[in-house]
Amino acid sequence: KALEKRIDNLEKNLEATYKPGLGEFMSGIQVHHAKLWFAGVNNNWELADFEVGEIKEALEDIKVYCTDRPEIKEIGIIEPTLENVSQAVKQKNGKQFENSFMELTNTCNSCHVATNHGFNVIKVPDSPPFSNQDFEVK
Repeated sequence: KALEKRIDNLEKNLEATYKPGLGEFMSGIQVHHAKLWFAGVNNNWELADFEVGEIKEALEDIKVYCTDRPEIKEIGIIEPTLENVSQAVKQKNGKQFENSFMELTNTCNSCHVATNHGFNVIKVPDSPPFSNQDFEVK
């Protein structure tokens, strides 16, 4: 009986545990997307590689924590274009980076359209997301 009570309490605690929603993950990805752009156009390849990794990590977390959302069935379409960005970063190829970043951005928007979120349009950023970060290589 005591074990059943402990299990019930644990189940209640699990149900009440904070779980980030898809919007929180996507907001994080949007920040990393912007930081990735400014890192890449400033040839800060180490930071760009870090930001690619952060986006990949967020996508994996979405697959774990947002299984109740039908939109995540489409999330895999982003992976090939993100890998293209990653390759450009590893090769330190500015032109390839810019092209693959545009492809990534367009793929984000295609996914938004496919999941009835076409009103959420992503673009190449024109100003850094933070004024307290220097994106130039030191």
